[in-house]
Amino acid sequence: MWMFPVAIAAGNTFILKPSPTDPTPSLFMAELLKKAGLPDGVFNVVQGDKEAVDALLEHPDVKAISFVGSTPIANYIYETGAHHGKRVQALGGAKNHLVVMPDADIDQTVDALIGAGYGSAGERCMAISVAVLVGDVADKILPKLIERTKALQVLNGENLAAEMGPIVTDAARQRIKGYIDAGVAEGAKLLVDGREFDGAKAGAGCDNGFWLGGTLFDNVTTDMKIYKEEIFGPVLSCVRVPDFGTAVQIINDHEFGNGVSCFTRDGNVAREFSRRIQVGMVGINVPIPVPMAWHGFGGWKRSLFGDMHAYGEEGVRFYTKQKSIMQRWPESIGKGAEFVMPTAK
Repeated sequence: MWMFPVAIAAGNTFILKPSPTDPTPSLFMAELLKKAGLPDGVFNVVQGDKEAVDALLEHPDVKAISFVGSTPIANYIYETGAHHGKRVQALGGAKNHLVVMPDADIDQTVDALIGAGYGSAGERCMAISVAVLVGDVADKILPKLIERTKALQVLNGENLAAEMGPIVTDAARQRIKGYIDAGVAEGAKLLVDGREFDGAKAGAGCDNGFWLGGTLFDNVTTDMKIYKEEIFGPVLSCVRVPDFGTAVQIINDHEFGNGVSCFTRDGNVAREFSRRIQVGMVGINVPIPVPMAWHGFGGWKRSLFGDMHAYGEEGVRFYTKQKSIMQRWPESIGKGAEFVMPTAK
């Protein structure tokens, strides 16, 4: 929905190929658009897997491709689409950090980390998956993080008290468990183990489905698998650093540059963080820095393939073609030939 409204408003038809894991919402949107009076053929839904994707990437009538997903697939989409002459914006993976400075409001920061780390079970590209704890702030914040993570309301989504629901598939759950296993094996300190969550005991419809509780790691280092790779699940890793400069450096060294946040009361720290950080979307005391619609969504480095962000002004440019018109009228044209490029006079 960040793409097709802009595309259609710019005069294009749109083909949506949703993930095979959750095909139904796209059909609901198509039905609603039809009821609203959108002509047939303007908004289209095609279900399928890689075969359907490749067909779209290669079809001569498809002029532009927008994609959101993991970095390996985004890279493939970008290279294949560009090879076939398409304009491509491919949003890839993320490893979003939240820097906690010693002067941060601890209670507000805990709320931010819990919501941004475990909301949607961590299965969203803007999830905060790394807390970078600067100086002695770890001693202040970790006890509250542990308490709040253990108290997460992991319930069936039909329950309005739910803070976190199930994992999307069993394959995803097993993959996330594998990352937790790897973190333990590499020496990270497991403070809260989401693998222990028992859906049957939780009740409220949790006996069926693919369940995990919130997981919290401490003493994570930058050479660990759980730090380097996108987990895409309810796993929050805490990295301890001695100072602000180190926090900025490790974030800038990461291959992903999607979103990042810094929690502080210091305006100078906020300004320096915003200037020096090499990430596309930056929040100051904002845990999920998704820009408003007149800006654009997208990261840097291996979080975005292509040169235009989604929605905003760049989204309009992506779905349109520029036309430049140069004109003069006979009364304004001087006599004699000109042998230079035209200039304003």
